[in-house]
Amino acid sequence: MKISFKYLSTILVTYFICLTSFAQTLDYVHFGDVTSESKHQVVLDNATIITGGLNQKAVSLLPPPNPTWSGGKVTLTLAVDPTQMNYLTAKFWGNDITDNRLLLVCEGKQIGARHLGEVDMLDIGSDAPFYQNRFFYTTLPLPLSLTKGKSQISIEVRSNGPIWSYGSTWETYQKNMTTPTRGLYALYSHINPTFVPNYTEKQGEEPPLQLRKLPNSKVLESLKSRVNNEITKLLKASKPLSQVQMQFLAKAYAVSWTQAYHKTEVIQTIIKGLDTLYTTYTRNPKLAYSDPATWNADWFGLGICGQIIDLLQDELKPYFNQMIGTVIRREAYTQMLWDCRLSHQTHRRMYTNQSMINDLYGIYFPNRGLQILTPSKALPEAKALQYLYESVGIAPWLGSEDNNGNPSKIMGDNYWQTTAKGLTKELGYVGNYGEVLDWVAEILEATKSKTHPNGDATIKAQAEKIALARTYFRYPSTDKEGNQAMRVETVVGWRDTHYPGDVCYVQRPSWDGGPFQIVTTTMHPKLLAYAQKMLQDNQFFSVIEERMQDKGFRVTAGLLPVPAQYEIVKNSPIKSTEMPMDWSQPNAIFSDEEDGVVAIKNGKELLYASLYWRARHAINHLARVHFMTPERSHIATVRVEEEFEDSGETFIVPNYTNFGFAKGGLKYPDGLSLAHAGERQPISKVPANISYKLGDENPYAGKAQLYQLQYGQYYIVMNNTAQTRTNIAIPKEFIGAIDLSTNQKITQATVALQPMSTLVLFKK
Repeated sequence: MKISFKYLSTILVTYFICLTSFAQTLDYVHFGDVTSESKHQVVLDNATIITGGLNQKAVSLLPPPNPTWSGGKVTLTLAVDPTQMNYLTAKFWGNDITDNRLLLVCEGKQIGARHLGEVDMLDIGSDAPFYQNRFFYTTLPLPLSLTKGKSQISIEVRSNGPIWSYGSTWETYQKNMTTPTRGLYALYSHINPTFVPNYTEKQGEEPPLQLRKLPNSKVLESLKSRVNNEITKLLKASKPLSQVQMQFLAKAYAVSWTQAYHKTEVIQTIIKGLDTLYTTYTRNPKLAYSDPATWNADWFGLGICGQIIDLLQDELKPYFNQMIGTVIRREAYTQMLWDCRLSHQTHRRMYTNQSMINDLYGIYFPNRGLQILTPSKALPEAKALQYLYESVGIAPWLGSEDNNGNPSKIMGDNYWQTTAKGLTKELGYVGNYGEVLDWVAEILEATKSKTHPNGDATIKAQAEKIALARTYFRYPSTDKEGNQAMRVETVVGWRDTHYPGDVCYVQRPSWDGGPFQIVTTTMHPKLLAYAQKMLQDNQFFSVIEERMQDKGFRVTAGLLPVPAQYEIVKNSPIKSTEMPMDWSQPNAIFSDEEDGVVAIKNGKELLYASLYWRARHAINHLARVHFMTPERSHIATVRVEEEFEDSGETFIVPNYTNFGFAKGGLKYPDGLSLAHAGERQPISKVPANISYKLGDENPYAGKAQLYQLQYGQYYIVMNNTAQTRTNIAIPKEFIGAIDLSTNQKITQATVALQPMSTLVLFKK
């Protein structure tokens, strides 16, 4: 067999890198290896050794004999460096699915918070294979206070059952552990934040390409049947309908395949429901702000009524001048919509998705209803649009208003709900939770009319920017059955607890929107092409079928437009469907300096990094990395170098072992303390015009002006300011490396970095 010199060089370089990295591995234990376990004083407590991936041994922690939340554990010792910062890496098999969680305890202290902390638990589980047929590794930093002056430390890995993060009581939040954990194959201690396993360790390989065969278009028949059954049930209901039920009927009225299509009963049912809502509102005016019959009640108020009136204005018009008791219906509806709009103008929300919902349903739709009912009570369309512009990042978000319409500007007069490049800010990059494309699509759809069939042009351009930015956070993977698929990147997401991210091409399906919603709302050619890739991979019907497993009404309502959207995408001309991060595509870099995140495709390597990582209160010197090759995947929380304008104040890390925010959430009965508790973190200077109190969550307090991260063969420098940064010193080992943006070698020892830009170097 002949091997080209180029290929042989690649092998030798990889071999050298592996040896160099592993030489920095201080210690390791392989579970199931008697010699290794004995050397590290491994003790299994309600745990067992299993044979797992690639016929390798692992330890699996078992559920408790009596129902409770905490299961087995394993204890051991590992060598550490007594003077430098240490890291611990765990090895898992990528096919394993579990909802159990693994907690790392070192020297009796808990490493990481259980939910959305600066450092995560060792393992939070996954509801699909994390990396099919391959191993993945998780790296956590160990506080210097635990290892300083020590040559070895005691370690425990404890097992817990799943959590429901929205649970407000112990019983609803922490669930019992009822099944064994996934296998833990090895633990490693090292001082280099980049862990590369020894070349002798088996890693698996990329699964062979295979396309999903089922399900097929029959799923849409089931969808239509489900929707029509719900319509029939609502039209026969003896009680008046809620807002969301009426909204569903109002939308179905225009859909030809439904049982609601142009039915007089729909109009009569809706009038009955609106009248009842008004009567209830007169008894309880707070309904205008918060209707308990809707989800997230105070985001919507009675604004859905405005949308209903807008959708069916011609059909409802004959009823407006009739009486409800002693009040003209037009005046009655006007009163509750005006009250709704005012209450939501004075109670706007800062997080992007909440801002969009509040401003669309709490302000814009009520105003649309007022334009139809009583134009003199309505805001000019340009003023109403301004709220939407602020929510989607076209104009600065100015906060809640007083009763005279003066904005509070609690975040100053230059805070934007999206970055200039189109990502949401909550406070940094967000994966699953940051998928606001359903709401962006609804906002654009709301501005469409007979005279403006494409909607507001400015919002349309912004919607396309947001959707295209998200496509860099779709990476090639497999679905649960091992079929080719794209997934949304969640490992580096601030508010993400769902690994791996959902199967997703353009839009992540939600309760309220399907995978093609933003595509057909904008009709952008690239988005159409990427949607067709989902059809080519036959993942569309599978995603819809999975969504339909949720039998709730909200999902039923969200399914209504899916068949029409499917037909539009299916019948569009086929274009190149390869997405930016596909293995077959050219190298690509997407950086968003406002969110502190970068996405890199470099040959057969993908690297996502959140350099601004869960720094809610202060500078925490941590970055989050997700690195993938065809052979393995890595999750790592590592040290990052930062430059920032120091306020002179410090934040003392509280002993929050559960939530990393919100006063720590529920308290655990295990008596553990957070290893990082008591650390003093510097606070970056907050602009003088921003309302801020020490200890508050704030988008400025933990944000640096410059980030530098070295991870393996990559060196990333991000300038988060509006000024050119000169004389950025390049590490010696990266002089001669390739600038992946230009494909040119960096030969100088210092570089200048342009405002709001990122340099990515790669050493071969």
